[in-house]
Amino acid sequence: MLRPLAKPALALAGTLSLAACSGSDAATTAFPTWHNTDVNVVSRMVTAAGVATTTSMKPDGTLETVALDLTTGKKLWAQPATMAGRLPGMGVPPPAIVDNVIVSLDPGKKGRWNAVLVARDARTGSQKWARPVHSTFGPQRCGPYVCLSEHTALSAARVVVLDPATGKQKWKLPGIAEVEWSDANRVLLLRLAANPMIESYELKSGKLQWQQPIEQALGSGIDMSGGWAFGSTGENLVGYVAPYTSPRTKKVSTFGLFSLKISDGTINWMRPSVVRVYPSGSPGFAPVVRPVDQQGQYGGFARLDSETGRVMGQITASQVPGSGWWLAFPQRMERLGFLKHNGAGSAFDLTTGNSVPVKDQRGWSFCVTDPKPLPLKGQAPGFYSVAAICEFDLSNGKRIAGESAPPSWFTGSQDGWRLWRDEKGAIHGIRDGAANSPGMYG
Repeated sequence: MLRPLAKPALALAGTLSLAACSGSDAATTAFPTWHNTDVNVVSRMVTAAGVATTTSMKPDGTLETVALDLTTGKKLWAQPATMAGRLPGMGVPPPAIVDNVIVSLDPGKKGRWNAVLVARDARTGSQKWARPVHSTFGPQRCGPYVCLSEHTALSAARVVVLDPATGKQKWKLPGIAEVEWSDANRVLLLRLAANPMIESYELKSGKLQWQQPIEQALGSGIDMSGGWAFGSTGENLVGYVAPYTSPRTKKVSTFGLFSLKISDGTINWMRPSVVRVYPSGSPGFAPVVRPVDQQGQYGGFARLDSETGRVMGQITASQVPGSGWWLAFPQRMERLGFLKHNGAGSAFDLTTGNSVPVKDQRGWSFCVTDPKPLPLKGQAPGFYSVAAICEFDLSNGKRIAGESAPPSWFTGSQDGWRLWRDEKGAIHGIRDGAANSPGMYG
């Protein structure tokens, strides 16, 4: 997804952010854990078939696809990787993993093709097939297949759906799209066009099942340039479109949060003119927002029920402290904290809206508030790694020593495993049996 990954998220965070006001989900010593420092993770991490995969940056600024054993964290294999046509605001893409196949983008040979889409055995790294690509946003899993927007920089841009075992094309669509949800039978695509839509396709045949213009949910004036994020909850897909200020007109595009039914595209609820805060959970799991009025003035903060869009807890604009803070969330997001580095912060009970004593309140916030762009070799400037969060004492604004696992609203959980990147780029894993759920990065 084109999410506000590192820089856009952090740019908003000074006025729109959150961290956690309690201890971690679990003491890492109580569950199987591992820590791999041989990588410098810059993308999200994805898992399947007992393997985790991610995109790592080498010391010389080049990228590589890395596969790790999910149980031990040990590196299984690594291969050179590249980006060809990826936009900086989208962040560095992870590989796609379908069953026991990892699909990633290798550097291309000289000539017309800038990259090669290569499928490899997830555990051994042995190559299965390859597909030359001019430009692309990167591969994604779509149910039992691989979806790819290819030739994105050309007028012949299209979406292809590929068999992961053979690379055979199952079906295709004109234009550019991104996978926002899929299961064994259906895929929901965000069609990136002048009038962006969510469309549902039958995976086996490519038959269009339904389509829903995003303007139908949020109103006219949509511009996806500000970024977006999607997350599923039960039978629904929750989407967020961020605001974008046109350099030409100086007008702010339409933005907000909405939910639609995966089965038929019916709109469940909408929350226009709210911004998502960072760090926080997936829009489909724990949306936390801040309203913005027509004059550009920010209101308070609200935690929404992703099923109904109703406010579960909030604080008012008058309760928000002055400036210089970063937000903080507890494990279950029942409190909202304002972290002031090296100083006393404040905290509020989101259920009642009342202030609570800041003593003994712990919180998770971005480890770095002014990240530097990645020194990527041969790539456009402006790419940032996925953010890391650290634990702080809200009473004095200082970091908590130790390496506790961040809350699951940030990491998400897949098959009982939670993975995260620390501020040095190392990857951590903990198997604490948490229920499957999306995290901040999906």
